[in-house]
Amino acid sequence: MTAVEARAVSKRYGSVWALRDCSFQLPANRIIALVGANGAGKSTLMSIISGMLPATSGTLLVGGRPVVKGRSSDGGEPAGSRVAILAQDKPLYRDFSVADMLRFGRATNRVWDQRRALSWLERFAIPLDRRCGKLSGGQRAQVALAVALGSRPALLLLDEPLANLDPVARTEVTGELMAEAAEGDMTVMLSTHIIAELSGVGDHLLVLDAGRPVLSGDVEDLLADHVRLTGPRADLPPGPGAIVQAQHADRQSTFVVRQPAGPAAAVVAPGWTTQPITLDELILTYLKASAGAPDRLEAAA
Repeated sequence: MTAVEARAVSKRYGSVWALRDCSFQLPANRIIALVGANGAGKSTLMSIISGMLPATSGTLLVGGRPVVKGRSSDGGEPAGSRVAILAQDKPLYRDFSVADMLRFGRATNRVWDQRRALSWLERFAIPLDRRCGKLSGGQRAQVALAVALGSRPALLLLDEPLANLDPVARTEVTGELMAEAAEGDMTVMLSTHIIAELSGVGDHLLVLDAGRPVLSGDVEDLLADHVRLTGPRADLPPGPGAIVQAQHADRQSTFVVRQPAGPAAAVVAPGWTTQPITLDELILTYLKASAGAPDRLEAAA
């Protein structure tokens, strides 16, 4: 089942293309990591998926229904009605108490699960009677997440959701989000430019660079398909596969190769060694191989 499908989706602001010919399919009921440097188009893509922003061209489907200015093209229920988006600024009413924010969520959503919202706040010991303006940045992030989860979305979009959390809280939140996705009928798309946040989180990966997808697929499959080959100086690596990156020294060459499945992928010539590639290495390799600027993507929190 597909949660989101993009067909040549583009978005232009004047003469600047934020997205250009994006085509991909994202599976439902999974944790999807949307990765890219600052300015890669992550926030723009999420805004289009949520129906908040129209695409300049192309078609985007959520749950199989095209999104057109926030509504399904057949004039039925708004395609974004089961989509919740939590933006980077995590907007809350500063004079509202936490309990007021839950009442606001119940009043402004067609579907509301008070127990689910309260359960999230209880996990992180957020006081219901505290005004949002008096909360720490991390606590405000938890309240915004509780409101988003209370709306019981089929698709939850989280735009840089962990920026205000310390490393311990990040681990706890990502673990709880994974549990929410596993227990409920919900797809989570989490965007970040900090690769360290992805450790053990996403099971599907979409990498954007300069407004275009450069890599997409299940994380386990992508890691299994790629290998680093090191051996004597050569123009080409031994064995089959597509070269993603090549580095050469005086007497040595190193290739990152996407190999085909099957026995042929394991064949390596004498003098060559193979090494698996990590997730952060995989992402950085594809960004360096494209025309983008990987220095704007952080490898560590």
